[in-house]
Amino acid sequence: MSNFVDAAQLHAKAGDGGAGCVSFRREAHVAKGGPDGGDGGRGGDIWLLADANQASLLGFRDHPFRRATDGQHGTSKRQHGSRGKDVTVNVPVGTVVFSREGELLVDLTGPGDTWLCAAGGLGGAGNARFLSNQRRAPAFAEQGEVGQESWYNLELKLQADVALIGFPNVGKSTLISRVSAARPKIADYPFTTLVPNLGVVRVGSRSARPGDATEFVMADIPGLIEGAAVGRGLGHDFLRHVERARVLCVLLDLSELAPLGPQDQLDVLLRELGDYQFDLLERPRVVVGSKGDVAAHEMAGVETISSVTGEGIEHLVSQLANLVTQVRREEAQRLEHAIVVHKPLPDEITVERSGALSWTVGGRPVLRAVRFQDLTDDEALAEIVRRLRDLGVDRLLSRAGAKDGDVVNVGPLSFEWWRDDVGAGLDRGDHHRATRRERLARHGRLDLEESGDDS
Repeated sequence: MSNFVDAAQLHAKAGDGGAGCVSFRREAHVAKGGPDGGDGGRGGDIWLLADANQASLLGFRDHPFRRATDGQHGTSKRQHGSRGKDVTVNVPVGTVVFSREGELLVDLTGPGDTWLCAAGGLGGAGNARFLSNQRRAPAFAEQGEVGQESWYNLELKLQADVALIGFPNVGKSTLISRVSAARPKIADYPFTTLVPNLGVVRVGSRSARPGDATEFVMADIPGLIEGAAVGRGLGHDFLRHVERARVLCVLLDLSELAPLGPQDQLDVLLRELGDYQFDLLERPRVVVGSKGDVAAHEMAGVETISSVTGEGIEHLVSQLANLVTQVRREEAQRLEHAIVVHKPLPDEITVERSGALSWTVGGRPVLRAVRFQDLTDDEALAEIVRRLRDLGVDRLLSRAGAKDGDVVNVGPLSFEWWRDDVGAGLDRGDHHRATRRERLARHGRLDLEESGDDS
């Protein structure tokens, strides 16, 4: 089985936040101590890091799961729980991350680029955090937030200096084995190469000064056929490795066994490159005729090489080295890569109709607002109402068309919406708490409408 893997999946699970603590001071000669519950620790994050020392996605083929540790719970005496450890996942430079639905999320194009793929859950606040002049003995605390969890599709786009392009069995593998230490599988049948092979080519003596020698990475791309741009013959899997090559080397089969004449081969290859990504036709390229030792065709203006006898190899490598050096110099003048840290955009609050008389409010901010341990505590309910109002949930429901008596669901909570000529909101101040408790006992659900208006 090949050790080169250019497509894989990742399942990232960030750590959960620790729960806040409900505790009160217990001291001698102090009848009722104040709240002293500590906060829970935040769960660990999961980051992707583009690492130049990684060559493929092999590490994800049999083990796609990555986990971060949870935050610890808070304890009494205002002792906060420790934070979960972050996990850094190294991937090759050129890794592209997609959602399960195919949406492009991030492209890690340079060494050191990082991306937050799963954020750890926030730790819950202990009851000491809710002490105020109006609330002297808060008996509630927050639950820890659940860490993010997602599946991702990873694809690797090689960043070689030179990409060898040609029909199957045109001699690409033989050429790269001749000019580098790469040892790809070589045989006399099409599609011998099923994964790209990389080789480092050195031009100049090993004892030469650094400025007098050039090294570049050459990629042997599996053979292309007509229709590759639309996916025929795994064309998309092969062509994506050409996207970032600095120079293209197009090989044309000059032997009598070639499926097409050299000009027709060139026309097909350039058409497939252009159909896949038009700017590939603007890349510097060298066109050469392969299998010169058994050539049965000629093409004007195209040099001939033979990877078997070595004919024209030295001149071709020198020509490619000059082009690579020129392109590198232009890139350095145009842009010096700076490490980029990618983070997802904050979640927005959503309001969706879930039934004829019910609504569902989503988004991480509102789920954070309702993560209390005891959802039957009156003070906790009042705090939830305040938070939802501050987030503008009442305004969003009003604009969405919520009607008096509609049931609104926010995470584990359900409450009735009301609206009248004066305004709209999440609770009513004229309802008795006893009625709420009776309704809770009877229906087993929460109703915020009676929790008291704190506006």
